[in-house]
Amino acid sequence: MRSMPLVLTALLLASGAGAAGPAALRPAIDRQIAHDYPALDLLYRDLHAHPELGFQEVRTAGLLAARMRALGFEVTEKVGRTGVVAIFRNGPGPVVLVRTELDALPMEEKTGLPYASRAQGSLDGKQTFVAHSCGHDNHMAWWLGTAQALLALKAEWQGTLMFVAQPSEETVSGARAMIADGLFTRWPKPAYGFAAHVGNGEAGTVQVKDGAATSNSDAVSITFNGRGGHGSMPSATIDPVVMGAHFVSDVQSVISRQKDAGAFGVVTVGSFQAGSVGNIIPDTADLKLSLRSFSPEVRALLLDGVSRTAKAEADMAGAPPPTVAHTGGTGAVVNDHKLATRLADLLAAAGGDRVTLVPASEPGWSASEDFSAFIEAGVPSLFVSVGGYDPQAIAAFKAKNQPLPTNHSPFFAPDHAKAVPTGIRTLTLAVLMVLGKG
Repeated sequence: MRSMPLVLTALLLASGAGAAGPAALRPAIDRQIAHDYPALDLLYRDLHAHPELGFQEVRTAGLLAARMRALGFEVTEKVGRTGVVAIFRNGPGPVVLVRTELDALPMEEKTGLPYASRAQGSLDGKQTFVAHSCGHDNHMAWWLGTAQALLALKAEWQGTLMFVAQPSEETVSGARAMIADGLFTRWPKPAYGFAAHVGNGEAGTVQVKDGAATSNSDAVSITFNGRGGHGSMPSATIDPVVMGAHFVSDVQSVISRQKDAGAFGVVTVGSFQAGSVGNIIPDTADLKLSLRSFSPEVRALLLDGVSRTAKAEADMAGAPPPTVAHTGGTGAVVNDHKLATRLADLLAAAGGDRVTLVPASEPGWSASEDFSAFIEAGVPSLFVSVGGYDPQAIAAFKAKNQPLPTNHSPFFAPDHAKAVPTGIRTLTLAVLMVLGKG
């Protein structure tokens, strides 16, 4: 792998690129991607077929750590439990963070791909299927490809690369775990940070969002406490299932009647568990919620509204107060304005992909990301979206009047052969934008 820079150096000399700035390097970057892609494709298929859950990504982290060592990075493993930090110093200059996620989802893949995951893992003591249905396998492949391209281009930039492979993004806790383990004290705090996420947009497209790019996320668990008894004698009980059922409907009034109609906010009850059989009224009902918002004000409104509604349901039923717990969350990813506008201009000038700069006045993506933890720690950053679906695949779904599978769908299957090169181009040019000599 260390011979790869010679490949691109020769191409740069032949093309005359270099002094003209990062945009002029795109053809040479593409040639390097073509050189590296066969091995990246094999890595992608391996990662896709062998996913691991958050904080269990031992095999995955080991694969990436070995590849980065082979490239000449200084690699530290087990940062924040299963995270990887890879450092490459190339003279004086800023430190730049490039991040990928390691973890997969506790769900069964149903894509039918020849390398589809049949892996299983343990979650809360129970066996579950595991799948890269969010696209983190794409991210790991383009993370490594970006490292390879930047090392091949090291005559064109100076500074320090901090490549971070983060665990447990799906629980929005892995970034904080790495920070708590000294990510920005054991190593210098980066001057800039970059990450990208594949979605179900058209392959060959990149969206650069100015301002809030993703939503705040809050996880809330609620236990309604009742009094169990025989299903034929409900008057002798306090039924927590009824409380929970009323709550599922009533809590939506926080969205429809308390939140500003023009502000984004979502309350989803994703889990409702109670009882064991049909003729026993249980003592408790357990609900798990996901709250999403963009602004701090709406975030506070949703958290308060959920708690008030739960307590009101219990009070109406004459039940003891419910147990309401905020079990986790992360802030919105807020992209740096100057980085967003600069990168959008650079990508447009470089060509090869269709680039859209989404203004700060427009809403971001409703999903959430704990990449926000790095920003909140003081790293000006940019998080961009990369399209993953071939236009023919999109047309085929439309012809069948079927929705295109989104991230977290068991049928989510982006075309990695198109998405990964776009991710490499985007992240490589982003780093060259802040470290380049041109």
